[in-house]
Amino acid sequence: MTRQTILILDFGSQYTQLIARRVRENKVFSKIIPYNTTAKEIAALNPKGLILSGGPASVVDKKSPYPDKGIFKLGIPILGVCYGMQVICEMLGGKVKHTREREFGKTELFIDDNRDLFSHMPGNFTCWASHGDYVTKIPAGFHTSAHTANTPIAAISNQKRKIFAVQFHPEVTHTEKGNQILSNFLFKICGSLSRWTMQSFIKESVENIKKAIGKDKVVLGLSGGVDSSVAALLIHKSIGKNLRCIFIDNGLLRKGEAEQVKSVFKDMYHLNLSYVDRSKRFLERLKGVIDPEEKRKIIGDEFVKVFEEEAKKTKGAKFLGQGTLYPDVIESISPTGGPSRKIKSHHNVGGLPAHMNLKLIEPLRELFKDEAREIGRQLSLPENIIQRQPFPGPGLAVRIIGEITLERLELLREADKRVIEEISKAGLYEQIWQSFAILLPIKSVGIMGDERTYENVVALRCVSSFDGMTADWVKLPYEVMEKISNRIINEVKGINRVVYDISSKPPATIEWE
Repeated sequence: MTRQTILILDFGSQYTQLIARRVRENKVFSKIIPYNTTAKEIAALNPKGLILSGGPASVVDKKSPYPDKGIFKLGIPILGVCYGMQVICEMLGGKVKHTREREFGKTELFIDDNRDLFSHMPGNFTCWASHGDYVTKIPAGFHTSAHTANTPIAAISNQKRKIFAVQFHPEVTHTEKGNQILSNFLFKICGSLSRWTMQSFIKESVENIKKAIGKDKVVLGLSGGVDSSVAALLIHKSIGKNLRCIFIDNGLLRKGEAEQVKSVFKDMYHLNLSYVDRSKRFLERLKGVIDPEEKRKIIGDEFVKVFEEEAKKTKGAKFLGQGTLYPDVIESISPTGGPSRKIKSHHNVGGLPAHMNLKLIEPLRELFKDEAREIGRQLSLPENIIQRQPFPGPGLAVRIIGEITLERLELLREADKRVIEEISKAGLYEQIWQSFAILLPIKSVGIMGDERTYENVVALRCVSSFDGMTADWVKLPYEVMEKISNRIINEVKGINRVVYDISSKPPATIEWE
């Protein structure tokens, strides 16, 4: 079955991934590509439609990003969103100007043409706007299909050329009829079919993996997290014992983590799993290291060395399996092709030595986290792994601020265990994106049993997020915070104070390092 695809030209909007997700929620496959992808390259991908995303730039500026003008000659239905609408107007003969009053937030949209994009919708509803420019003149052949109180031209359409555009964001939940707008574009205008399901993905992936690997072997670094676990099961379903999973204990794992991985994947699923304890090597290299990026580099480098040593023991191994997800790819390589500042090095993408001579096999590379979780369910992966909160590749090393020692690791392991236990008891574990403890490089004065103490401080971090790109701190019930604090202070010798992190991403990151 040929996969139908909607391509999203990325102009740098914070909502670009959200557009892709909304399309997929309608069971249509979507893919984000750079805004400057040529019309010839787009035609070769044979998409059912194009969506031009929003972006931070202004088309009024000379250095603004523009797509290949040839996309308008391909005969493919096009939807412009916010900046995408302004680009369409500027390129096809319309005009865009800076506005004195920037329209941002919820605003009332009034429909002037309820055909096509606005088919079967009420005459007005709330939408989410975010723009500082506005269209003053629409291109020839277009007409205005919606307006707001501050924006006379809030949506345009050209039925003959199948080009549509909106000056708001239908992909965000604040736009009341946003999903219906996207649905109208996908099905009424593009003629897409709802065929993108996780069942179809599994079937397609298994066939592709079998074809790509043949009788060769695959080695995969299994961490026990959702990504690597689902990737392992998918590859195992395809080639069975020709997959060798390597679980490396770097000494930076949470309490009981190694035992759980061995129990589930070796005893329950009978995967070809090798457990390798190299904790002493990792901790020796990390001795005295404080800089967080240096920690990441050392851990990544040592992991590759250990993995390489183990992979060589697998005769006939020609592939490296990884649980790389779509956001990993997007975060590590700017999809817009423009300059991007590295926030943190990513543990999933890159880092493979050329001399290993292994080809990558990344069955989840096109998936978002929730899609990977659904694949896990389809493959009967236990819920406690499917719903496991994200855990950083460098492990507890980036949750210990300052030097990493065995003593500090044990302190954090015990504190973290109690955080997870109380969050789970309160029924909040699956509602929270990440909940964990951070060991701070400071000590504070306290009183225990009428005696003065001078011990460690732990920070509690709980955030809600959809995909980790942005995050808000969770307003934990006071009773839960109290239980966590009391248990850590009373049960973990060496900690006498617990504080709560109330910063969001951005400006802070989810992890402290």
